[in-house]
Amino acid sequence: MSRQDRILFAGDPHGNFNPIIAAVHKHRPEAVILLGDYDLDKPLEMYLEEISPLTEIWWIPGNHDFQTPEKYNNLFNSALKDNALHLKVTEIAGLKVAGLGGIFLGRVWYPPKEPVWAGKQHYLLDRAAGQKQRKLSLKYLSAIWPDEFDALKSLQADILVTHEAPGSHRYGFHVISELATAMGVKRLFHGHLHENYNRNIKKNITVHGVANHSVADLLGNYC
Repeated sequence: MSRQDRILFAGDPHGNFNPIIAAVHKHRPEAVILLGDYDLDKPLEMYLEEISPLTEIWWIPGNHDFQTPEKYNNLFNSALKDNALHLKVTEIAGLKVAGLGGIFLGRVWYPPKEPVWAGKQHYLLDRAAGQKQRKLSLKYLSAIWPDEFDALKSLQADILVTHEAPGSHRYGFHVISELATAMGVKRLFHGHLHENYNRNIKKNITVHGVANHSVADLLGNYC
């Protein structure tokens, strides 16, 4: 194992975990980070039982992981549920890694437009109209909420992993670039858009897009 492959980043599996399994056997990383969209028919750990004794497994959710109750439960109630990186900073293989899962949803917040709702409680209180609060639907659970986004911006990290892309991609969002800058990260890895690329943005941050079924190391080399 070299220093650059002590963490591997896996693009959207969409049910196919063979690339990350093969990469773990070849490179023997300390950890792997999955970038969302798993399309799980069974709990996540069952797909990865071959490599779970060999490496740490961390993840963020993508939009597909909220499509049905089955897909949601197979991720969020899996044996790996405590390894979610969404909205926090975790030390992994000696580096501080921050996670932002989910997507921007027009009915909540779609930058550069102003947010429709400040946060989940704002939405629920308004919808309740004096009645008992309802739970968020899976669609709304998949959204990036402004107050949670701002709270993440106050933290510091070495690496940011996201499902949505920053402004480096033509379909990305500049607010994610601003998030990376505020957090002082040096590298950002994202999935969602099924494209491999490496690009520098302001403050010498390097962005690595990781395509579906692709695996990248810490320097953005594709395995």
